[in-house]
Amino acid sequence: MEKRTYDASDLKFKLDPEKLKPLFTIQPLLHASAMVFNWLIILASIYLCLQFPSIGLYIFTVIIIGARMHALAILMHDATHYRFLKNRKWNDVLTNYFIMYPIFSSIETYRRNHLAHHQNLNTEEDPDWVAKLGKRGFTFPQSKQEFLLMLGSYLILYQGIMDALWFFKRFGSDVGKRVKKPEPLLPKIIFYALLFSALTFFGVWKYYLLFWIVPYLSTFFMFQYIRSVSEHFGGLTYDNLLTSTRTVKSSLLERFFIAPHHVGYHLEHHLYPGVPYYNLPKLHRLLMEETDYQDKAHITTGYVNGLFYELSTEPSN
Repeated sequence: MEKRTYDASDLKFKLDPEKLKPLFTIQPLLHASAMVFNWLIILASIYLCLQFPSIGLYIFTVIIIGARMHALAILMHDATHYRFLKNRKWNDVLTNYFIMYPIFSSIETYRRNHLAHHQNLNTEEDPDWVAKLGKRGFTFPQSKQEFLLMLGSYLILYQGIMDALWFFKRFGSDVGKRVKKPEPLLPKIIFYALLFSALTFFGVWKYYLLFWIVPYLSTFFMFQYIRSVSEHFGGLTYDNLLTSTRTVKSSLLERFFIAPHHVGYHLEHHLYPGVPYYNLPKLHRLLMEETDYQDKAHITTGYVNGLFYELSTEPSN
């Protein structure tokens, strides 16, 4: 495996501190409102599907729920960098109960992996890079037909189940592992005990499977896959920090389904991970004032058009 190192000091731009510093300011109410918004869309989609049942509407509902699950995961990503609340304990507690436990993980486990990814980007010390490198789904270029077949395998749940097993193996329980600070198990036990008791008491296991487990094992992992590919694979040259990931400037529809909460500005996030998601567009505009950034940054316009094309094209050096 090729050893890559990136030195931010090699970059020739220096942003105005008076313009940059305010971008690190967190707005907890904005973050919390986004969480509530995502959950309301999920609940409203379920309600409408139950009111007007049909196969077509159910499929569309699964797509909507998977997209909003993914949106919640993006908010969790910000909380991983403590960009939700200044109180780190409550930052993690609320994120776990309203995002991570529902999708069968925890912020503590994700943070260990994710911070190592930031510290060792695209090297053999990057757990994300090592886990994905060489896997067929992350080997590019590949034909457009092959990429579409991969997406189709998510829609029939096959690839989602494979990804879930893979993720649980990678991000499994801390029990038996040597970690400095294991995640607390009691809150997770309480959450699942209450959830499963409620599902049993109200007799709604069928709806939980239809409107949570099916989207989780299909469209949620599908959108996760598209975003993961867009961030670090396909058409990138990896010759410096600005070409080790990409920013994808997306349409309104793409932002709803594929790149919620400005997650498309991934290059900006790697340069300044302390900037919360709602300030990433401002950070991008600030960086675009720098000649070095304009010349070298890998910026793609659109997921459906730009990214789709790059995944089937050899990177240009």
